[in-house]
Order: sequence, then C-alpha cells, then structure tokens
Amino acid sequence: MDAQVYKSDLIFTKNNKEFTSMEQAYLVVENGKVLGVFDRLPGKYESIPLKAYESGFLIPGFVDLHLHAPQYENLGIGLDEELLTWLNKYAFPEEARFSDAGYAEEVYKEVVRRLWENGTTRSVIFGTAHKGSTEILLRLMKKSGLGAYVGKVNMDRNSSQELTEDTERSLEDTEAILDAYRNERLVKPIITPRFVPSCSPRLMEGLGRLAEKYDAPVQSHLSENTDEVEWVKELHPDCESYAHVYERYGLLRQNRTIMAHCVYCTGSEKELMREKGVFAAHCPISNTDLTSGIAPVKDFIAGGVNLGLGSDISGGHTLWMPEVLVHAIQVSKLYYLYKDKDCGRLTLPEAFYLATKGGGSFFGKVGSFEEDYSFDALLIDDCAIIGQGKRSLEERLQKFIYTGEKGCIIKRFVEGNELGYTER
Repeated sequence: MDAQVYKSDLIFTKNNKEFTSMEQAYLVVENGKVLGVFDRLPGKYESIPLKAYESGFLIPGFVDLHLHAPQYENLGIGLDEELLTWLNKYAFPEEARFSDAGYAEEVYKEVVRRLWENGTTRSVIFGTAHKGSTEILLRLMKKSGLGAYVGKVNMDRNSSQELTEDTERSLEDTEAILDAYRNERLVKPIITPRFVPSCSPRLMEGLGRLAEKYDAPVQSHLSENTDEVEWVKELHPDCESYAHVYERYGLLRQNRTIMAHCVYCTGSEKELMREKGVFAAHCPISNTDLTSGIAPVKDFIAGGVNLGLGSDISGGHTLWMPEVLVHAIQVSKLYYLYKDKDCGRLTLPEAFYLATKGGGSFFGKVGSFEEDYSFDALLIDDCAIIGQGKRSLEERLQKFIYTGEKGCIIKRFVEGNELGYTER
C-alpha cells in the first residue's frame, strides 16, 4: 500500500461559504488520494509512515485556470493599452518568436519553474499556434510533475501575418497533438481557439468535430472587452450572443469548457453557461491592467455557473495566485460600491475556494482535502509573517494570502508526490 500520514494544521474549503480548519490533524493519503482527515488517527492507520509538521499549515495547491505561457517575457509591459491594441503591439509579436524551438524551450523552462515556485499545482495553459513549441511545453510540464491542460492555439483570420494559420493545417496539427497526448494522466491537450474574431467558421466547425471525436476539453476567451464584443456582433450578426457562436460550433462542451474573462456576459449567456457547465475563468488583474472591466463574479456564483481564477499572464502581470485572489476580492468590492450593491462582495473563503476547489473541479476531484480528492497540497511556513500572539488558522491563512511570498511555500505535492524542482 502506497500510503502516508501527515500531521499538521490544515485549512481548506468544502464549499464557498466557509473554511474547514483543523489544528494538528491527521491527513491520510493512499495512492495519491486523500482517505480522510481526522482529529485522532484511527488505529488501522497507525502502521503507516507519519510525517509531522509542528509549525506551518497545509492548504490545497493553487489552480490557475487561464494563462498564456508564451507571453511570460512580456510580463509588466504594454499595460497602458487596451486589449485589441495590446494584442497587435505586444502579444502577437512575442508569440511569433515561438516558431524558434530553442527560444520556446528556454522561455517555457522558466514558466514551468515559476509555476512550481508559486505553488500552482494545476493550470490551464495557452501555447501558440506552433505545433512544435506546444509539444515542448507539454513535455516540460509532464517532466515537472505538475498537472495541466496545454493547448495549441488556433487562429486563421484577423491575426498577424506570422501567426495566421492555414485552416486545414491548423486542424491537422491540433488532431496530431490530441492523438499523441490524449492518454496522458497529469498533462493533457485542450482544444484552444484563440477567440471568435481570430477563428473562421470553418475552423471552429472543424474544432467542434475534433472535440467530439476525442472527447476533448476546450478553452477560449469570452466577452473580455467592449470593442471585442462589438466586433463579434459584426462578424456573426445571426448569432444571439458571443457565447452562442461557440455553442453553434459545438465548443461549449458539457462541463468541459473554460471561457476566460466573461466580463460582459448577458443574462442569456450566463444561463447557457450554467446549462452547459461552462467554467468562467475570472482574471481580475488582467481585466484591470488592460482596462477591460470587472466581471460580475457574485452573479456567476448566485447563478450556479462554474467559476475559477486565472492569472492571464501577460495581460495579468503575475503568476502569484494569492495576488490574483486578493485582487478578485478587491474588484468585487468596487463592483459592489459603484455598480450593484445588491450583489454582495467576494469573501476570503469564496475567493480561496475559487483558487483551489472551484478551479480544481475542472480537473475532477482536485482542490480540497475531502475524501477521494487528489492530494495536491502546499506546506506553508508562516512563522515570519504571523506576528506576535496567537492567531486562528483562518487569520494565519489571511495573513499569508495578503502579505506572504512564494518563499513561504516549503513543500509542494501533486497526487501525493512531493515535487522538488530540477532543471530538465
């Protein structure tokens, strides 16, 4: 039996309303899955090796539902622009460089290292339109031991000359990756139309067929920016909404699609997302950096839409998920103050849930310490930030989220395996 018992302070969320916290509790793991958490260790587990952490606390690993790995080198630049200008001036030129496999290897090594360093144990990642560099990213993520979905981007119109694909070649390259990597366990492919303006109807129709053929998940962008929304209306005047374009082509797969941003979704779009089990990836830092707006996250929560958080680098300027989490809380307070006082404000348990179990549910039973969940975890050493006096576990977590740094993470686990970082 591949089993381990951990003794530590534990804090996690079973739901989005409150924390579950336990001081010096026992957490039993077998074959990478949580068997249970206990105040007192049941006798049947007493023979299992014990790892005790008398200081610090264990939390589930962070989940980043939306990031652009090839934009890592652009972190922190170009953020005076809005989305469509920013894409053409900064994002597309940088992504064009990934036709060079050597460049892709070096940048992606750094991205993977930073994900590990920041405690992001699961992520959903855009690559570029290049098949070769996307395969490099898949390989590096697999070697890291982190969990991920990685997508080769599809774009055959309204893109830079260097990135505009031939439609049939785009579909062929996508299918080759789906076929080669579909049986992987931790790092898998995901169909990735960049967004409606950059994908022709023929390309989206073909991607919908591939999604059905390979039972593949899908990721894209939805209603991020007002100019973008108007552009989609011009391109598809016969569709009820932006989301309904994806629906027409079979790209809103039941519980298998992530749509990033969702700032300007209509009521009918939110209902369609709820019916289809679509995950909205809330990217509060990117939406602020690029002057896109504030997504109505409390509406999504109240309406039963699946929801998680995304760093969205490099529209967002950091991979540090606690900062994304804090920003989500802050912009929800602004939305409450200046737009809708009936919606309420995002609380710390709600935001932490989104950064762990909410986003983790796209991967299955991920993001909690409940029975049968994957043991994806971070051991946090908060001795340097806790201050003087006794603090509750909830207060200690809050201090870590608001004031901690990546150096506070001293151990990382995915499916029960402790991950150290080595250059590969």
